[in-house]
Amino acid sequence: MTRAAADVSDVKTAKPETATALVRRARKIYRELGDVYPHAKCELDFENPFQLLTAVILSAQSTDVGVNKVTPALFAKYPTPADLAAADPEELEALIKPTGFFHNKAKSLLGMSKAVVADFGGQVPGRLDKLVTLPGVGRKTANVVLGDAFGVPGITVDTHFGRLVKRFGWTHLDDPVKVEHAIGELFPRKDWTLLSHRVIYHGRRVCHAKRPACGACPVAKLCPSRGIGEQDPVKAAALLKYKPGEGGLPL
Repeated sequence: MTRAAADVSDVKTAKPETATALVRRARKIYRELGDVYPHAKCELDFENPFQLLTAVILSAQSTDVGVNKVTPALFAKYPTPADLAAADPEELEALIKPTGFFHNKAKSLLGMSKAVVADFGGQVPGRLDKLVTLPGVGRKTANVVLGDAFGVPGITVDTHFGRLVKRFGWTHLDDPVKVEHAIGELFPRKDWTLLSHRVIYHGRRVCHAKRPACGACPVAKLCPSRGIGEQDPVKAAALLKYKPGEGGLPL
């Protein structure tokens, strides 16, 4: 038998990962990401649930860094939901324009703030079923707000999270809600929010969409997708968006 034939035979006879083995491997990756990113947290600047909700809405198709440049002036001008609800649309659009898609985002922010005032007495609700009734708020946004502003565990399935959990072999699903539930079964509920932050950190800094830095990845040995990106350690290190040994902080 040729080497190539043997390789094919090995692939065909390889045993699928058991559910128990998957849970163990997934939790080991989670722990090791914690060693790499000990300070993983929401990268949007905020002081209360209203500010976080506003910032998350603005973060669609934008970077957290870009949003953080806009929000200080925005929060100063509209410190409460009532203030934002009464905002002049053109003035609001001018403030948030750098984040992109500012027409739609302004509509969402105005609709959200008006609903918070009218339906919840001016206080952002701390329940998923209530949050998703607000204009511009889906499960992803709601879980960010719940986890980081209210301390309610939630899994945030953004593009980074969805990409990495498939590469890690934690799920083959694409639908964000199904992914959320599938991954939730692998981890204790108390870990969901921090899990989201660690995975998203890794997606932004190492496991990039187009060219992951596999040769410099701290969890490559546990990843079934290792090798799809740059494998040379030196070239891979040049792709990193953080300085190893500095707590996963961005360059």
